[in-house]
Amino acid sequence: MASDNKVIAKNTVFLYIRMLVTMVISLYTSRVVLQVLGVDDYGIYQAVGGIVGFLSFLNNALSSGTSRFLTFELGAGDKKKLEDTFSTTLTVHILLALIIVFLGETIGLWYFNNKMVIPPDRFDASTVVFHLSMLTAIINIVTVPFNATIIAHERMKVFAYVGVVDALSKLAVVYALMIGGIDKLVLYAILLFLVQLAIFLFYVFYCRASFEETKYKFLIDKEQFRKIFSFSSWSLLAGGSIALNSQGILLLLNLFFTPAVVTARAISLLVYNTTIQFMNNFRTAVNPQIVKQLAAGDVEGSHKLLLQSTKFSYYLMLILCLPICLLASPILHLWLVEVPEYTVIFLQLVIIQCLFQVFDTSFYTALYAKGRIRENALVSPMVGFIRFPAVYLLFRMGFSPLALSWTSIITYALLGLIIKPILITKIADYTWKEVLSTMQVCFFVTLIAIPIPIAAYMMLNVEGNLWHASFVLLLCLTCVAASVWFLGLTKNMKQMLQDAVLTRIHLVRE
Repeated sequence: MASDNKVIAKNTVFLYIRMLVTMVISLYTSRVVLQVLGVDDYGIYQAVGGIVGFLSFLNNALSSGTSRFLTFELGAGDKKKLEDTFSTTLTVHILLALIIVFLGETIGLWYFNNKMVIPPDRFDASTVVFHLSMLTAIINIVTVPFNATIIAHERMKVFAYVGVVDALSKLAVVYALMIGGIDKLVLYAILLFLVQLAIFLFYVFYCRASFEETKYKFLIDKEQFRKIFSFSSWSLLAGGSIALNSQGILLLLNLFFTPAVVTARAISLLVYNTTIQFMNNFRTAVNPQIVKQLAAGDVEGSHKLLLQSTKFSYYLMLILCLPICLLASPILHLWLVEVPEYTVIFLQLVIIQCLFQVFDTSFYTALYAKGRIRENALVSPMVGFIRFPAVYLLFRMGFSPLALSWTSIITYALLGLIIKPILITKIADYTWKEVLSTMQVCFFVTLIAIPIPIAAYMMLNVEGNLWHASFVLLLCLTCVAASVWFLGLTKNMKQMLQDAVLTRIHLVRE
């Protein structure tokens, strides 16, 4: 057990380093790419890639099944079964890639030629981007079984190193964009394709050299295929809903508005993904213990840990979201050379969405631990599917692009505050009292934390004054910390934190 814990801790460190490096480089490269390509070309790239991204949701659904069954067969120790499972998954992903190419080069190409809003002088370059995006999608799909094999063997060091190399390659792409002489949009698409191709080839050669089961033969084990598809089927609805409300929404923006609006949305989502990652990492660390306690029969302990971790997830998100929301404009102007219209308000609204998403994500863990995800897989995606036509109708009626942000907030509020609580009380044996108590504490912590920073923001000019912005940031952190300490923590939690701090101080002095 101690050895397993060391492996888990080591792998966690590698993945956190990977996340931090890629996050910093991603924020920098996105700034430079936006500067080099310009607002319109950046939006065109995001929208064109959205077609391919939307078609690839099947791959995302099958990925979980691929990873799970390769890991299971590796643990079972049946070498022949493991080889057949790898060959089956790779064959399935190759066939899936061919299906997506067919759909992309027929339906996707028709939509690209007839529906997308692209300036006439950028149409030829956008066509090249479309076809290169299709090739990149093929590579990403076929890479999945190799990725899953590396993870199954717990070679997280390799996975982390490749992630860092990928991020550094994006830096090289940025440099090439600044000195390249051909069309910047076409050059960007070509270079990103070459980066993905190089990473794919590394994964193939590494796996073939390290793992015997990756010697491919054309095979579909019907029994394994049936199990993988059955396991992944519940993810298909969720994957379709996510694709519709991420890539699909970008296509709607392009259909009704200019590429600059697509750029504004893409930038806000980049900050959103970075912010939400901190909460996801915390949940990734705590979720296994919730499952293990329930499996061991400690239902009360499992419930208590989930509800406490939900509060801490919310506190972590609040301490990030409040300053980002209030200082969105100075942050974006400091980060980007040119801030497209709508970017600031897009960012503020998507950050508010993060707070509701905490409850949706955290309460899902209760269903996952119980092993009852069917009801959630049926209900939650349906809410997402309704959102897409609602946004389309609002755009047709003449509403601004912000309509999609408001529908997102409403969707996650509905999922996190109503649907998930109903499901965990009906399915996972939680009581309404403990669920409502958890949400109530988070509500009061927010209510007490936000008035003073908002008042300071309204009185001070944070737009052009770094000292004023820094003061508001410090005020946000102080108010949230104080509100959490006095309202969000129990006496036992406060004592544990005090003891931990005193222990650290004592160790440092020694």
